Amino acid sequence: MIPFFNAGKIALGSIKSAKMRSTLTVLGIVIGVAAVIANVSLGASFNQHFTNEVNNIGSNFIYIQGMQPKLFYDNQLKIVENTPGVSGVSPLKSQTAEVTYMSETKSIMVSGVGGDYDEVANTQLREGTFINDNDGYVAIIGHDIANEKFGRNISARNSIDITFRVGEDEKITKTFKVKGIIQNPDNTMVQAYNDNEAVLIPIDVMNEILGETDYGGVFAMAENPATIQDTSDEVDRRLARSFGISERDLEDKDSRPYMMVNQAEVLEQTDMMAAALSSFLTAVALISLLVGSIGIMNIMLVSVTERTREIGVLKSLGFTGFDILFLFMIESILLGVFGGILGGALGIAGAYSVESLLN
Repeated sequence: MIPFFNAGKIALGSIKSAKMRSTLTVLGIVIGVAAVIANVSLGASFNQHFTNEVNNIGSNFIYIQGMQPKLFYDNQLKIVENTPGVSGVSPLKSQTAEVTYMSETKSIMVSGVGGDYDEVANTQLREGTFINDNDGYVAIIGHDIANEKFGRNISARNSIDITFRVGEDEKITKTFKVKGIIQNPDNTMVQAYNDNEAVLIPIDVMNEILGETDYGGVFAMAENPATIQDTSDEVDRRLARSFGISERDLEDKDSRPYMMVNQAEVLEQTDMMAAALSSFLTAVALISLLVGSIGIMNIMLVSVTERTREIGVLKSLGFTGFDILFLFMIESILLGVFGGILGGALGIAGAYSVESLLN
């Protein structure tokens, strides 16, 4: 049998003598390997990114949204607040209003919230302090509102005018002092409510202006993230009973006039979407690898049939059939190693690029 070192020298010489064929072969391997690594890494990166975004909201949030107007009142708020396992509650009510700053007016989502909203919804302030239940006409504005929406920066202690719709035709304009600026959040993709582009005011002030007493939804915080599903289920049962839903209808989620979501459910949905995306990307990568492999096999077969003269020379020099097969195997291994290294480097670089974009 020909020594491995000598076989390697002969195989390298053959690769160098047929640069186009070798380049095409290596290119097929590079594309296949890079596609596998990049796509698998992309799926894992998206999964981690979505999971981090959900965790940024808070590890124990429960969000309840009414499916019809004038559904939640103080009674329902107390039911949620008094449920075992709930450590904090904030009502929520939103309306698209006209916000004016320095004579420029924009349509912006304005929400009335309770004094515990910052803790319940994990809202961080960049500047100022959050509203409390005793505040009057003060506002907390989102990062984009403060820095981009009006083409100039808005700071705490500045004033803004908010025009609310009351009824069908009436409008009421009130002046609010900016009390705080929300820090640019990292979780806008999966937030139940996007604070980044909103104005928050005290819920009692909003209801006073609108002449109403109801809430659009409720944000709640569970004491223990490990038992959040049990806490959420208990909140659901108590709210359902308050709306006259019988015990036998509790299993039917469509029987409720509201929708609920908690962190555990969002994470489960996120994992399912990420798994489906990862499976799809892996399938695409494997198809790419298969196509590349078929191309390589075809090139190597053509290479063998075109090199009958070389094979004849080798036989005349005393090489056995096994020696010649060994030479072709070494040549294929070298091409595979070169292509694998290049494809691996390219795939890792692509994966890091995508991860940096997500971050």
